[in-house]
Amino acid sequence: MDRLIYSSLSAMKAAMARQTTTANNLANVNTSGFRAEMTSSQALWMKGDGLDARAPTSEEVSSADMTDGAVVETGRDLDVAIQGSAMLAVQSKDGEESYTRRGDLQVSDTGLLTTGDGSPVLGDGGPITLPPASKVTIASDGTISIVPVGGDPAQPQVVDRLKLVQANGVGIAKGMDGLFRVRAGGTLPADPQGKVKQGALEGSNVNTSATLVDMIEASRDWDMQVKMLAAAQEIDKASADLMRME
Repeated sequence: MDRLIYSSLSAMKAAMARQTTTANNLANVNTSGFRAEMTSSQALWMKGDGLDARAPTSEEVSSADMTDGAVVETGRDLDVAIQGSAMLAVQSKDGEESYTRRGDLQVSDTGLLTTGDGSPVLGDGGPITLPPASKVTIASDGTISIVPVGGDPAQPQVVDRLKLVQANGVGIAKGMDGLFRVRAGGTLPADPQGKVKQGALEGSNVNTSATLVDMIEASRDWDMQVKMLAAAQEIDKASADLMRME
């Protein structure tokens, strides 16, 4: 009887994790460059006398769907759509170098260049800071040029270059903050072949219809396990009543 209970409990935990991931994907349908999260199940065998028959399930975010999202022209100077499989290097809140496909860049009051969620964008020499400018141009290779306020538009000044990297052949993992990191630690080298497109944004690659179906399925899985627990309770009660009759 306890095996049925633990099996249902494990399945309920997995359904809850799946529902959480699905809800997060739906919440980021309109987030620039968002990569849909994917979960996987793993049996965690318990060791010890009489415990080998128990294997709770671990359901967690293990990877992300790396297919491209739709690119939309915006005409905004600080919007960049990252081309191919390249990724943009940013600094996470814990100070680590991380990677994203988000290209809705902003300039803070101090001139710090950040993504739309506030992560500082990294260049050749660390976080990029832009001086006051009347025009900002980002070339296809990520080179940032500006026309200073009151300056000659015909003589733009190069400020820095976006650090673009390639994760092909390197294991990367998506963190709870939505940023990617190298699984084994460390950083990726800049890719001189990385390309961006100014004045455009890559949208989220979340498939809304499929995600809604996943949410319904996770809800049904939960309900099924609740019924299993109720059935286990009824069987246990019937067994107890039978013992009392004897």
